[in-house]
Amino acid sequence: MRALLQRVKEARVEVEGRTVGAIGRGLLVLLGVARGDTPADADYLAEKILGLRIFPDAEGKMNLSVMEAGGGLLVVSQFTLYGDTRKGRRPSFDQAAPQEQARALYEHFVQRLRSRQAPVQTGVFQAMMQVHLINEGPVTILCESPARSTPAAKSPEG
Repeated sequence: MRALLQRVKEARVEVEGRTVGAIGRGLLVLLGVARGDTPADADYLAEKILGLRIFPDAEGKMNLSVMEAGGGLLVVSQFTLYGDTRKGRRPSFDQAAPQEQARALYEHFVQRLRSRQAPVQTGVFQAMMQVHLINEGPVTILCESPARSTPAAKSPEG
C-alpha cells in the first residue's frame, strides 16, 4: 500500500462540480492499493501517517503530527500510484489491486483513521475527481507499507 502525503493549507475534492470532501490545514492523502495488500498494510500505513511529525512546532521545526497540529486528513483513492513506467511510454497498472479489493482496503484505511478520532474527509472511490490544494511548505512525502515479499536483509557476515 502506498500513500503520497501533501501537507496542505487547505484541500478539497470535487465530483461533477460538487465538493464532496474538504479540509483546512492538514494532509491530503493520495492512497494506492496494490495486489496482495491486506488490512494489516492499511493499519500500518494509517498509524504511520497519524504519527509522522511533519508539521512545525512553535520554533518552526517539523515536530508535530497532524493530530498534534489540529489538522484534518483528506483521503483520495489513487490507483495510478502503482503505475509502472519502466517499459514503453504507457504506464502499466498491473501492480494495482482489483477494484473490489482496493475499495475494501481504502474503506478499511479510512475507518482506521476515524477510529483514532482523526478528522477525515474523502473523495469518491473510482469517480473522476478534481483535487484542489494549497501545498504548505511544500511538503510532499511518499509512505509505503512494509514489503511482504522482500526477504529479510542479511548481514554482511552471513
